[in-house]
Amino acid sequence: MSLVRYAVALWLGAMLTACGRADAGPPESGVSAGVVDSTMSRAKALRRFRQNLPATDRLESGAGSRDQLVMSFVRALAAGDTSALARMAVTRSEFGYLYYPTSPQGFPPYDVEPGLMWFLLFERSDLGLRRALRSYGGQPMHLLGYDCGDRASREGENTIWGPCVVRWRGGEKKVRSERLFSQIIQRDGRFKFLSYANKL
Repeated sequence: MSLVRYAVALWLGAMLTACGRADAGPPESGVSAGVVDSTMSRAKALRRFRQNLPATDRLESGAGSRDQLVMSFVRALAAGDTSALARMAVTRSEFGYLYYPTSPQGFPPYDVEPGLMWFLLFERSDLGLRRALRSYGGQPMHLLGYDCGDRASREGENTIWGPCVVRWRGGEKKVRSERLFSQIIQRDGRFKFLSYANKL
């Protein structure tokens, strides 16, 4: 990897940590950053990333509204339901076919390869989800509201919301406001979590 791209990778990792654009929950296992070839074209890198992935043209599962997605997240977290949480997150296929093609980080001057971007996204999101489950999984949670900011980012057919802060009341009646997840992606009326990275 060239020095420039190495610097970009470091910058992207820091950005994903701060803003939450990290991985997307536990979709497929065995994720690896792999070897980054700085001479490979963007199109070839994307073709390689998509190898053996089922093609998709829409977000599967998820929810029909942002409110519904957040409510489902809080219920699943309170129940410690990891399967439900996984279904709400963007998968590797959805990343490769729907998100990466219009993500600004995949274009100049960043030119971050899909394998590296997915690796960073997955690692941070997986870490955030495990942290949230460790902190609040299996505990009573009553959703009071959430705030993903006033502005959404439009990237091709995708709309990206967040980072988001959730307000809820636990079993001890204490009201909490924390970033339990980072970003939500909307496409064709479906909503899923792009990242479970958080600030716990």
